[in-house]
Amino acid sequence: MRSILERYLPERSVTPIFNLIKENNVHLKIVNERKTRHGDYRKMPNGAHQITVNANLNKYRFLITLIHEIAHLLAFEEFGRQIKPHGGEWKLTFRNLMLPFIRPEIFPTGLLPVIARHFRNPKASSDTDAELAIALKSFDPANDKNYIFEIPGGAIFRIYNGKTFKKGRRRVKRYECIEIDSGKIYLFQPNAEVELIK
Repeated sequence: MRSILERYLPERSVTPIFNLIKENNVHLKIVNERKTRHGDYRKMPNGAHQITVNANLNKYRFLITLIHEIAHLLAFEEFGRQIKPHGGEWKLTFRNLMLPFIRPEIFPTGLLPVIARHFRNPKASSDTDAELAIALKSFDPANDKNYIFEIPGGAIFRIYNGKTFKKGRRRVKRYECIEIDSGKIYLFQPNAEVELIK
């Protein structure tokens, strides 16, 4: 397990993560990319704890995602299964688990202040924190995608499932975009990755 973790995590985080996995009897599965989530946690019918994390994540996003899922396990164990999945108990657990990792030996110094701000009140997904998502993306391999906030108003773009949209006005934090085929309006986070068509 340790040698597998070394391929996906920052070097100085491997041992403490390995210990967390071992102490909590986690069955970790590294899986192909899922567009709708980076990872998930499930308590199996036999009582085992299964966590899956997407294999395509950069090592910093992988670490945050894995700790996010371990926080679900520990929050449910400590506070009971009736708590909200991303409620106060989970936020407290996630923040406490992350604190020992928010160090320059693990994260690049430019990323540390963004991570520290995020963990004052962690979101259900690191993708809903646009500043963190953009900072983490800078460690991904280059691709042909743009963020919604980068493309001009009125531009036509495609999302991962092939649907096309026209970018509309900004509404507080998100952008109203019209689906070309249906004419329906959808709201997009500013850091949604899209393929610019025209």
